[in-house]
Amino acid sequence: MYAGSCLCGAIQFEIKGPISNIVHCHCSQCRKAQGSAFATNGIVTSGDFKLLSGENKLTAYESTPGQIKYFCRICGSPIISKTESKPDQVRIRLGTITSDVIERPMAHIFTTSKANWEDISGDLPQYESYEPGR
Repeated sequence: MYAGSCLCGAIQFEIKGPISNIVHCHCSQCRKAQGSAFATNGIVTSGDFKLLSGENKLTAYESTPGQIKYFCRICGSPIISKTESKPDQVRIRLGTITSDVIERPMAHIFTTSKANWEDISGDLPQYESYEPGR
């Protein structure tokens, strides 16, 4: 089980299952949403994600048709995103998890959109768009 929260602590959540498909996304939307070089995201099943407090502090933004990003209306922390075509999945921003994460990232994606000031290093595979299989 994992515990997590936003920066100010108004939103608290738990994840009762594994986190899959963890990637470092370098697309321009993720960079802007995070204010950083990339976003590290993973997928959990909707039934494994539970808000413990602060549901009324969540606000949403439809970044593309059918994809909603949820963040704290107080501190601005991005928490999750949902895709209407995949109601059984929640994409979690790993930086909001306060527990030690057991699973590890599997790839860098959208590397052709990476920030020009960033150098990607390490042994993870790099893909121009989504990782194979998605």
